Amino acid sequence: MQHMTSTGLYLRLLKYVAPYWRIFALSLAGMVVVGLTEVALPALMKPLLDGTFVYKDAVLMHWMPLVIIALVAVRGGAEYVASYSINWVGNKLVMDLREAMFGKLLGLPTPYYDDHASGNLISKLTYDVTQVTAAGTSVLTVIFKDSVTLIGLLVYMLWLNWKLTLLALVMTPLIVGVVRLISVRLRSSSRAVQQAMGDVTQVVQETIEGHKVVKLFGGQNYEAARFGEQVDRVRRFMMKQTTAAAASVPVVQLLAGFALASIVYLATQQSNANEITVGEFVSFVTAMLMLTAPLKRVTGVNEPLQRGLAAAESVFELIDQAGESDPGLTVVTRVDGEIRFEGVGFSYANADQPALDAITLTINPGETVALVGASGGGKSTLANLVPRFYRPTSGRILLDGYDVETLTLASLRANIALVSQDVVLFNDSVAANIAYGVMRDTSEAEIVAAAEAANCPAGSASGWRLRAPCSRTRRC
Repeated sequence: MQHMTSTGLYLRLLKYVAPYWRIFALSLAGMVVVGLTEVALPALMKPLLDGTFVYKDAVLMHWMPLVIIALVAVRGGAEYVASYSINWVGNKLVMDLREAMFGKLLGLPTPYYDDHASGNLISKLTYDVTQVTAAGTSVLTVIFKDSVTLIGLLVYMLWLNWKLTLLALVMTPLIVGVVRLISVRLRSSSRAVQQAMGDVTQVVQETIEGHKVVKLFGGQNYEAARFGEQVDRVRRFMMKQTTAAAASVPVVQLLAGFALASIVYLATQQSNANEITVGEFVSFVTAMLMLTAPLKRVTGVNEPLQRGLAAAESVFELIDQAGESDPGLTVVTRVDGEIRFEGVGFSYANADQPALDAITLTINPGETVALVGASGGGKSTLANLVPRFYRPTSGRILLDGYDVETLTLASLRANIALVSQDVVLFNDSVAANIAYGVMRDTSEAEIVAAAEAANCPAGSASGWRLRAPCSRTRRC
């Protein structure tokens, strides 16, 4: 997949936010109010000091405490609304993305699963998608709340003393340059972390599913070493990410420190020349000091932003995969079961030789056929062609005279029963595992009859109950 631009990724994420635009807008409004109340605090310093302590204004002395209380109350309410709303939208975003990803997994063709480790796919659903939340919540909080605060403080400072403010703005181009240099490294390291987390998940999954093999062949030390190697890879990539993120903040603060020292020096000179009052000086210094925290958050927002965008790339890479092809238009109900292979050939991708070559075979209704041969001889491949898990590269397969390519997947597979050598039990009741999928509305009597036909009657030594949870130790 070609990497999308940051703007393209963000715009695509916003499409998932669009259904919740009212809550989203409420959160942004709350952030703006919070940002403006931060600007109001240094603005109160001038009338507070000059009006009450210098000029002894009785009106200001009476109302100033009430104004401060009202300001804090408004700020607290707006901050709660903003935080709750943006996190509500963020969790909805993750839920919708997970549902879209899982829906895509349900429709992906079998060759895709052959080419992609299941652990990496699970990691996309469990880890990568949660990283998108940072791009949709904390980043937006910084962009709207802290940006409003920065702009408001700068405008107030320009109005109060434009000379001192222009001196503070000298460092802005340097700060922007530092942020841009570090952003590239953050994005690439975030991609590496997500891939490494997928590898960790894969090792864990393989060890759990193959625990009997591990124990039987004494593979504990090998698997422990393999797991240790993968988690160490995650640690190294995380440290690269941390190094880049940690370097940006002190560099920006150092530049801001030089600007702050210069401003304080110039302000004291103006004070000596009676060009600035005590209230104005304290108000300006307060506004200048308040710039530090939002400036730190704005410059530090690059880390969660790049991590979230890298995660969004991973998520959309899965969502954009082509689903299983279903060109068939013919619907069959109950077939007799004649299967005919006519010159069927099949080759796996990047294979040196075909798995099947010119296979011609007829299986009559009711006939039992065993495919016998060495491992890798194509037995499973031949069987997998019938339900169209794979598609022949040559020849054709007929079911009751119908080319299976012309049948809809749903009607074709509704006539096929699969008993795999790999037992799959879903985390559900015994009844739900017997009557799975489209059979879920089957009556209880039919489920019992099916179990008895499979030599697994209720109340037997297997001791199963229809509504009991299914487990690997409770099966027929």
